[in-house]
Amino acid sequence: MPDHITPSVERQLPTDEARDLLSLVRDIAHREIAPKAAEEEDAGRFPREVFALLSESGLLGLPYDSGFGGGDQPYEVYLQVLEELAAARLTVGLGVSVHSLSCHALAGYGTKEQRNDHLPAMLGGGLLGAYCLSEPAAGSDAASLRTKAVRDGDDWVITGTKAWITHGGVADFYTVLARTGGEGPRGVTSFLVPGDAEGLSAAAPEKKMGMKGSPTAQINFDGVRIPDSRRIGDEGQGFAIALSALDSGRLGIAACAIGVAQAALDEAVAYATQRKQFGRPIADFQGLRFMLADMATQIEAGRALYLAAARLRDTGRPFAKQAAMAKLMCTDAAMKVTTDAVQVLGGYGYTADFPVERLMREAKVLQIVEGTNQIQRMVIARHLAGPDSR
Repeated sequence: MPDHITPSVERQLPTDEARDLLSLVRDIAHREIAPKAAEEEDAGRFPREVFALLSESGLLGLPYDSGFGGGDQPYEVYLQVLEELAAARLTVGLGVSVHSLSCHALAGYGTKEQRNDHLPAMLGGGLLGAYCLSEPAAGSDAASLRTKAVRDGDDWVITGTKAWITHGGVADFYTVLARTGGEGPRGVTSFLVPGDAEGLSAAAPEKKMGMKGSPTAQINFDGVRIPDSRRIGDEGQGFAIALSALDSGRLGIAACAIGVAQAALDEAVAYATQRKQFGRPIADFQGLRFMLADMATQIEAGRALYLAAARLRDTGRPFAKQAAMAKLMCTDAAMKVTTDAVQVLGGYGYTADFPVERLMREAKVLQIVEGTNQIQRMVIARHLAGPDSR
């Protein structure tokens, strides 16, 4: 069986342009991404040339202003592109999501001069970004970060360590949250740091359960000096900027999760309709038929939820609660669906000869990144019942 089967998803897209865009994405995924996914993930190879192709094709800046090199696409469309890419290879889908997240601060809070200077290269010039918020001792409690930026004349000097950085060591720019004031969220400021800045270095990539082709590494800032022109937003505004970026980023993770789940379902259906036991396809047995039905239902429900949240965002309405719900539901569904896909394939599902074992390993990280699913439940509850009274 092939390593990947193109998802048979009938999409409701708002324009002919969006339909053409999804057709292009599926073609690239089928020709350039999926055929190499298993081999390159096993080898831990990062597909930088794929990101160059996506940039050339206008796919790295889809939700941003075309005046700066973006694609002017609504999130409703952008997220479905992510889903298609993640179905082919999560390293690529999640990588595009992280890149988009890394552009958010400058696109939304930068000055016109800053956007003119940097956004065209970031959105369509072949550059790749990384987002530096988490630290070794500041994960879910991001407001306790310790990386410092100290003013020195017209410059800032950044010192500290960031952790769990996707594209760490291969990114061309880093959006960095650093402490410029007192304790808590109001003392944090956002900066745009070039990947070749003196004093910036990456540790060895983490050895992970899945997504081995996507480098995740600590980034060390040893007196990295950058001009004040690379400060994004006001001093002390960084944490608010980070939270607004994460609301959108969570939708990206949700879409990637549904892509992984859809790929696993497609593999399971193909296997179950071909594999025969007791003289007939195993898809004839009610136990497996019900599993496939449940898997498909979870995927459709997750897709509907992330698209509903995207449409709120596209119309300028609050969507933070729905983004947390989508991230929670879609990533939990991906874990369940990929686990069930392994079960459908039986012993074969547990081998690397079939992609479902890789998809299952990859699904797990989606319940963790950009806010664990326990944090998502806290966010949702806060919207429902107000802040914790403690």
